[in-house]
Amino acid sequence: MVAFIPGTLTGEFAPHLLAATAADTVVSIARGKASKPSVAVAAATMAGLGYLIASSVRARTVLDQSLTDGLGADYVERLDHLPTPAEMTTPWASLINPFDWRDKRVQVERNVAYSEAGTRGHLDIYRPAGRDLVDAPVLLQVHGGGWTTGEKDHQSIPLMKHLAAQGWVCVAINYRLAKKHPFPAQVIDVKRAIVWIKENIGEYGGDPSYLAITGGSAGAHLASLAALTPGDPDFQPGFEDADTSVQAAIPHYGTYDFAGATELPRAIYARDTFFGPLVLHRRWADSPEAFEAASPILRITPDAPDFFVIHGANDTMAPAAEARLFVERLRETSKRSVVYAELPVAQHAFDVFPSIRSVHVFRAVERYLNWHWNSTKHPHLVEEVLDR
Repeated sequence: MVAFIPGTLTGEFAPHLLAATAADTVVSIARGKASKPSVAVAAATMAGLGYLIASSVRARTVLDQSLTDGLGADYVERLDHLPTPAEMTTPWASLINPFDWRDKRVQVERNVAYSEAGTRGHLDIYRPAGRDLVDAPVLLQVHGGGWTTGEKDHQSIPLMKHLAAQGWVCVAINYRLAKKHPFPAQVIDVKRAIVWIKENIGEYGGDPSYLAITGGSAGAHLASLAALTPGDPDFQPGFEDADTSVQAAIPHYGTYDFAGATELPRAIYARDTFFGPLVLHRRWADSPEAFEAASPILRITPDAPDFFVIHGANDTMAPAAEARLFVERLRETSKRSVVYAELPVAQHAFDVFPSIRSVHVFRAVERYLNWHWNSTKHPHLVEEVLDR
C-alpha cells in the first residue's frame, strides 16, 4: 500500500508532474533562487518522469504484441476495420485534463436495481447517445476496492465510455461489501447481475446471448471467479438453475489465489492477514475449502471462457507472479484462447484515470472484444486460433 498510491499517481500522471517540475525549475532559475544541487535534483526527477512516460507509451507495443501472440498475426483482419495511425498513437491533447470524463457521445442510466440489496444492488448502463441499438454486445464491469469498499462509478469509466461510443452496452455494478457481508456475497451479487442482464438488457439494445466481463483488482478476482463457475450452486443460492455463463473475461491487475495454492509467500500472507479475517470472515485452518472455492486459479476447467489477462509488472498490491501462474494454468487446462499482457513499470490500478497507459489498454481491450464479438458470430475464427 505504501508504494501503490504514490507509485500509481506518479506513473499515470508523469506528464503532468514533468511539466510542473520543469516550470517550477525554470521559474526558480529565473528568480535566482535555484541552487546547483536543487537543479540537479530537479533534472534527475525529470529524467525519471521521462522514463515513466516512455514506459507508458511502450504499453501500446506490449499490448499489441500480446494480442498478436495470443490471437495470431492476422487478428486485425477480423476487426470491423484496421486500426488507423490515429487510433494507435497517444492522444496527448485529450490527456491534459484527466479529470474531465464528460463524453457527449454516451448516455448513462444510473441506479437501476438488479437485486434487493439497496444501493449495493444498483447498476449503471452506458449506451451511445441518440442511437437505437439492437442486439449490441454487452460488457459487465465489476469495480475493485479490496472487497470492502468501492463504487460502480470509480473504475474503468474511460473504457466503458469508449466502448459505449463504439456501439456497446456497458453495465457497471455495485455489490455488497465484505465489511458487512462476508464472501461469497460479492460473487453472488455479480452472478445476480449476470442473470439480470440476460433477462433485461434487450430493453436497452443489448444482446443477452453475448456478455463479456471485466474488472480491476478485487473486481478482476470476482469477474474471473464468476466467469469460471457458471452454475455453481454455492454461488447461486436461490437461482441455482440460472444461466450465469459469460463469453469472455478481461481481468486487470487481479488476485487469483485466496488459498495460497501457488505457495507464493505473498499469497499465503494475504490469505492469513487479509482474505481470512476481512473478506471471508474465516480462518484457513478451519475452512480451507472456502478459500479454495474462492480461488479462480483452482476453478479453471477445460470449459473456461476466453481470457485476456492484463497486469502491471511493478504491481505491489497484487504481484504479477500470481497473474503469470494463473495464465499458465489457464493455458494448460482451458480449451479456449488465453491472452496475457504484462505492462512494463505499471503499478496497481493504472486504469482509474485517463492516462497514456490506460488509453492504450482500453484501445487494446476494444480490439480484443471487437475480435471476440466478430469471432462469436463466426466461430471458425476462434477454432483457427485454438488449432494454432
